[in-house]
Amino acid sequence: MRSITKEFPGVKALSDVSLSVRAGEIHAICGENGAGKSTLMKVLSGVYPYGTYEGEIVFEGEEVRFKDIKQSEQAGIVIIHQELALIPELSITENLFLGNEPGKFGVIDWTSAQLRAQDLLARVGLADDPDTQIKNIGVGKQQLVEIAKALHKDVKLLILDEPTAALNENDSQHLLDLIVGLKAKGISSIIISHKLNEIEQIADEITIIRDGKTIE
Repeated sequence: MRSITKEFPGVKALSDVSLSVRAGEIHAICGENGAGKSTLMKVLSGVYPYGTYEGEIVFEGEEVRFKDIKQSEQAGIVIIHQELALIPELSITENLFLGNEPGKFGVIDWTSAQLRAQDLLARVGLADDPDTQIKNIGVGKQQLVEIAKALHKDVKLLILDEPTAALNENDSQHLLDLIVGLKAKGISSIIISHKLNEIEQIADEITIIRDGKTIE
């Protein structure tokens, strides 16, 4: 990301911020609340589309101009927000494939979906029945379902916004181990976190943002 500036009415949220993430790296972004961390990641993932910010984004050697999240996901950039985007009343399988269910001629192939769901859940270390409703599993497991969804979208760069904020110690450690495991498979991650001990444990590079500017 080169010289990213993002303004809202009366507020300059980001001012000339640059960020460089190498392939296969875990990159942490730190800073106080309101520093601009989440805004920067929303620019990267197309939540704030091209034209609403200044600067440029280069991904895998090409400048990208995402008009929405769908475009960034097609490129392999997936963001998992602090407020998880799962539907509590639907099953794990239904949440994993929501909007792109396997099937043909307009008929969903639930058998295929179940098998694919089991494979994705195994990759994130989740042994729950794919038919389980989301509301019946804890926040830590819901976070893993979100990452399984990202894997289904062939993620290359995974963005996690405060992923362990609502997790207990065991769930947090499992998530951190998983991020390191994804790195071994060539998946890069950007993690926004206030927990310096976690950052020290897994991050290859750290960018510190204060008042909408990169300071280190």
